[in-house]
Amino acid sequence: MKSVSFALILLLAMPALAQDTLPLALRDDIPAQAYLDQDVLYNGESVIPPQCYTRTEGQYNPCYVCHQSYRDGRPNIMNDGDLQGSYEFSELGFNNHWQNLFRDRRAQIAAIENAEIDAYIQQDNYTPWIARLKAGDWQGAIPEIRGLAYPERAFDREGFARDGSQWVAFNYKPFPSTFWPTNGSAGDVMIRLPAPFRQVDGVENRDLYLANLSLLEMAIKQQDSLSVPALSERRAGVDLNGDGELSDAIHTLPRHTHYLGDAAEQPLTDMLYPQGTELLHTVRYLQVDAFGRIGPAPRMKEVRYMRKHNTTTPLQLRSAYYGEQKEKVFEQLPQSTFHGDRGLANNFGWTLDAHIEDKQGQLRQQKPQELAFCNGCHKTIGTTIDQVFSFARKLDGEAGWGYLDLTVQQDAPVRGEAFGEYLTYLARVGGGDEFRQNDEMLARWFQADGSVKADKVAALPHIGALILPSPQRARDLNKAYRLIVQEQSYLFGRDAVLAPAENVYRQVAPDAVPLPETHQHLYDLRLNWRAVGSRLSAAVMDSTP
Repeated sequence: MKSVSFALILLLAMPALAQDTLPLALRDDIPAQAYLDQDVLYNGESVIPPQCYTRTEGQYNPCYVCHQSYRDGRPNIMNDGDLQGSYEFSELGFNNHWQNLFRDRRAQIAAIENAEIDAYIQQDNYTPWIARLKAGDWQGAIPEIRGLAYPERAFDREGFARDGSQWVAFNYKPFPSTFWPTNGSAGDVMIRLPAPFRQVDGVENRDLYLANLSLLEMAIKQQDSLSVPALSERRAGVDLNGDGELSDAIHTLPRHTHYLGDAAEQPLTDMLYPQGTELLHTVRYLQVDAFGRIGPAPRMKEVRYMRKHNTTTPLQLRSAYYGEQKEKVFEQLPQSTFHGDRGLANNFGWTLDAHIEDKQGQLRQQKPQELAFCNGCHKTIGTTIDQVFSFARKLDGEAGWGYLDLTVQQDAPVRGEAFGEYLTYLARVGGGDEFRQNDEMLARWFQADGSVKADKVAALPHIGALILPSPQRARDLNKAYRLIVQEQSYLFGRDAVLAPAENVYRQVAPDAVPLPETHQHLYDLRLNWRAVGSRLSAAVMDSTP
């Protein structure tokens, strides 16, 4: 911890009488801004996200989608499935630092008019942010897509950015359940490969680029072929399907051993992205249109960016994972490496940067303490594929090229399971979010005895009907998050909650009930899109809490 200034010593020396015996992490009389202003570390275990403090009560398991142990030879050898419901934290980690979960903001939320929050979220804060980065002395990445505040204008039908920036949006299934709009935010993800993967003899070639993107998809998903939008082998200058001819249009691409075009010397490696891959993720407020439909607002809560700065091999990653496990054995706190404008290195080949709203709603780079939070998901949890979630969850092949659209997706099961992923998740978690406090989801999709209305959920026309909130809930979530922005209290948590959390530990109790093996589950991030429409039977519901 850095040395504490005299000003902060005075601040820490004046606790409210009711809190003078609480650990510093649990007191709410010190504003988050004080830690940032004085550059004093608040939470040395910020890689433990709020969801990990949920009371599982020995039966509810929101942990399985993140913590997994695999024996199939994948590069991710974290093998942390034993952490499902185990609360195996460091001594520091036993204190829940995410005190925003417990703030009662109901009166403040009720005092904000719907018209006021609607007007706020309609403002585009992305375009002026890009302009500021260009005009200043910013040395980091500038992830620009013209018109990104309005996706319907920014991308064509196949997801290609219309501005020629070579960013490509893809349609993927949001990860349960933090990324469900009903729990606070809309989002999207775009990908961009380095120039050699987009070019033939140094010239941009869309057909070739889409072929290489599809080959990457096959590598991540370990598939042998995929459907593709009509690709011209003549324009690409490559026999893409290997039939010995150059066709004007092919619709199926087989797997190759190497990428194509100017990247022809780069081999495909299962479950690894090539060096230079970029991913852009925007986290947005929820917009309610004139017909009451919910979608992404122009205003962004965060802009998150990842770039793979190093080539990684399975052997290199194995060594990195062993290093992480060794640190935990010796009870060392997580280490993060910051590189100024470039962001945070996760020590697994990726650099992460993220910008978040300042008090006035303008995007600013996150402070190192705020940014370290990102490593909780993009460093060492067992479920990720090369430290990434989203691309592995893309709809297969042609259907997945285009901006995120929940209304064309059904509840596909994950690989290795027979029933819809979301329906299974609801049953295992016992609620519509990890904290089991999304009252709207509980009222819509659960019986009074806590069981899921399986037939009702399985009969929905698309996943949007399940995970989109009502207009008023959307507005209330916007208001709750706006209050966090005004406080600049991200160090205390950035989850928009409408009432204080009740099923969450403030301090993990020594007698916390762990999850028995019968309530722990295997899970693959990737989906079986060929098995959509499966129904969760009453028998399975009876055996799945």
